[in-house]
Amino acid sequence: MALPLMFSSLGVRNYRLWAGGQVVSLTGTWMQRIAQDWLVLELSGGSGVAVGIVMALQFGPTAVLSLPAGALADRFDKRKLLIGTQVAMALCALILGVIDVSGAANLPIVYALSFALGCISAMDAPIRQSFTIEMVGPEQLPNAVALNSLTFNTARIIGPALAGLLIMVFSTGPVFLINAASSVAVLTALMVMRSSELVRSARSVTDRSIRSGLHYVRRNRHLMVILATVFMVSTFGLNFPLSLSLLTANTFEGTAGGYGLLATMLAVGTLAGALVAARRTKPARLRQFFAGAIAFGILEVVVGLMPTFALVALMLIPVGVANIVFSTAAMNIMQLSVDSDMRGRVMGIYMLCFLGGTPIGSPLLGWLAEITDPRMPLIVGGIVSAISATVCAIALMRVTHQRPSFDRGKLSLSTTEPVG
Repeated sequence: MALPLMFSSLGVRNYRLWAGGQVVSLTGTWMQRIAQDWLVLELSGGSGVAVGIVMALQFGPTAVLSLPAGALADRFDKRKLLIGTQVAMALCALILGVIDVSGAANLPIVYALSFALGCISAMDAPIRQSFTIEMVGPEQLPNAVALNSLTFNTARIIGPALAGLLIMVFSTGPVFLINAASSVAVLTALMVMRSSELVRSARSVTDRSIRSGLHYVRRNRHLMVILATVFMVSTFGLNFPLSLSLLTANTFEGTAGGYGLLATMLAVGTLAGALVAARRTKPARLRQFFAGAIAFGILEVVVGLMPTFALVALMLIPVGVANIVFSTAAMNIMQLSVDSDMRGRVMGIYMLCFLGGTPIGSPLLGWLAEITDPRMPLIVGGIVSAISATVCAIALMRVTHQRPSFDRGKLSLSTTEPVG
C-alpha cells in the first residue's frame, strides 16, 4: 500500500528502521537534557551562569571537532562511524546516571561528562546529517529532512514531559539511565540496515582536506550568508534550555515538571512545523529560510514579554513552528546545493555554525539573566536573531543584485524566477 506523500521516505526500509530507532533514542536524549539542566540548577543553587557553562561545555567541542568529523564522513563508511558515536554517547549517559544515583554527583563531574558528551556529539552530528541522503537518495531528501524533524520533535514532546514526571518522583539519576538504555534502539537499526541499499555518496579521490571544504563554501555567497544567519540565530536565539529553565525556576518559581511542560509546548510547535514541511514536494528556497528566521526572532521577543506562565507556554507553539521552518529550509538548501563528495565537510561547517557559538552565547546570556532578569535571554536573543536575518537577507540581495533560486537542486541566480 502506498504511503501518504508526507511520509513517502518511510517506504525506504533503511530509513524506516532509522526513524523508528531515532524516536526511541531521541526521547531518551531529551529526557537527559531536561534532567541535566535541572541537576545543574539544583547543584548550583539556581545559577544561570552554571547552566550556561554546562551548555558551553557540551556544545563547545563543535567548534573544534565538527570540521574533522565532516572530513571523516566524506572518507569512511558513515553507518559504521555512527555506530561508534552512538555507543560512546550511551556510555556517557550510563556513567552520569550511576554517579547521580549513588549520590556522588557534583558540578565538576557534570561539567566533565557534559564536555565528553559534547566531543562525541560534535563528531556524530555532521556524520548523521550527511547520512540521510545515503538512506533515501536525493529525490526523497526534502521529505526525509522534514521527517527527521518530525521524529526529533515527537521525541521532544514525549521526552521532557516524561523527564519532568520522573524527576519529581525519582530525582534525576534514573532519567540518565533510561537515556543510556534508549540508545539500543538506534544501534539496532544501524546494525540491521542493508548496506547494499544505501545510496553511497561519491568520495573525493583528490582532496579530502578540511581546507578544501572551507574553500568550497567560501566560493558560494549563498552558503556563506545562510551560515552567517544560522550562526547568529543559533548562538543568541536558540537558547531555550537556558532561558526556559531560568524562567521556570527563578521567575515563576516552578518545578522540573513546569520546565518540562514549557519544553513540550515548544516541541508541539516544532512538530506542527515539521508536519507542514513534510507535505512540501519542492526544495526549500531562500525566502522561506529568511522569513522563518525573522519570524522566529520576533516571536521569541514576544515570549519573553509574556506576563504569565500560561501565556509563555502558549506562545512557545508559534515559536516552534518558525524555528522548524527556518531550520529545515537551511538543511534542505545546504544538502541539495553541494557536490556529493563535499557533503560531509559542508555539513561539518554547518554544524559548526549551528552549535559552535553556544560557548559564546550561553554564558553571556546566563550572565545577562543574573544581572537583569531571567526574561532577557529570550528578549535579547530574539532581537539579535531578527536583526541578523534581516541584515543578511539585504546583504545577499545587494551583493548579487539578483534573486536566488534553485536550478535542479543547485543554488543559482535568476533575474526572472521569483524566490519561492
